[in-house]
Amino acid sequence: MRSTFPPRRSGLFVGLLTLPLLGIAQVKQEMVPALVGFYNVENLYDTLDAPGVDDAEYLPGSAKQWGTERYNAKQERLAGVIAAMGKDLHPQGLAILGLAEVENRSVVEDLAKRKPLKDRGYKVVHVDGPDRRGVDVALMYNPALYKVYAHKSYRLHMADTAFRTRDQLLVSGVLDGDTTHVIVAHWPSRRGGEKRSEPNRKAAAELGRHIIDSLLARNPDHRVLYMGDLNDDPKNVSLTRYLNATGDKTKVAGPVMYNPMSDPYRRGVGTLAWSDSWNLFDQIVVNHALLTGEGGRYRYYGVRIFNEPYLRQDEGNYAGYPLRTFVGDTYQAGYSDHFPVFLILVRDANK
Repeated sequence: MRSTFPPRRSGLFVGLLTLPLLGIAQVKQEMVPALVGFYNVENLYDTLDAPGVDDAEYLPGSAKQWGTERYNAKQERLAGVIAAMGKDLHPQGLAILGLAEVENRSVVEDLAKRKPLKDRGYKVVHVDGPDRRGVDVALMYNPALYKVYAHKSYRLHMADTAFRTRDQLLVSGVLDGDTTHVIVAHWPSRRGGEKRSEPNRKAAAELGRHIIDSLLARNPDHRVLYMGDLNDDPKNVSLTRYLNATGDKTKVAGPVMYNPMSDPYRRGVGTLAWSDSWNLFDQIVVNHALLTGEGGRYRYYGVRIFNEPYLRQDEGNYAGYPLRTFVGDTYQAGYSDHFPVFLILVRDANK
């Protein structure tokens, strides 16, 4: 989350990353897709004062005038975005969606009930975490497509006991016959500077790696997806060394994960804009079995950054940037400071 826009600039090019290799028609005719997404929805707070949570900025009496009308407007806009993601590939859109910056379970359940999403019957997994601002990660899933059987929340413990950040959420379920584990994370921010805060993200990556290794030790053929706003780009050491993720498919084996966001990042495509450039903090990383399809039905097929024109600032010095709900305390009636992302998984139609 960025509290303000970056310095003035003349605009920013945003490219839409499309499906590689095969056309969409072939996906529909020869393969069965399953879509898995992630979205940092930027400060999805309710309008109630929560004890022990620093939510004063998002209360009716605040400078942001965060009341029922603005809350409902943001919910409807986000629901419309989520409903549109991948709709051209699957009539039910996303089977699974990780979320970041949600205040509590209630705001996610409210989102799932909004008109654009109501018919899908999304269910919610959420665990309250220790973050001082009260924002957590969560998972929405379509129970007709993904059958959840367990979940667990993992806390990041640091030597500085005053440091509090978001828990990492592990959700285990069955995706059309494949046991599939989804880990949703929101790593510590770059507040105080990228280098100064880097140890916190390394520690978060180590926690994520521990969760992944524990899952693969039980069964290396299980599908594992690690997703979130990682506050680092695919090239950063937190991803490449500590999470052990690479953008080179030929190096993916055993514990080495595949990061499909590496390629769009190299092309200059991102999910949030800052300081005259794009960052690609919003990532979904997959394990070897899911990349290759070994030991199951589904395999990785492609990735999209969902940056449709209506999600972008369309004029001025910040043309092309994500259209936010607020800039400072000025209401923009937008969506988020991040673009959402999703992966396309496929299986053979006769498998």
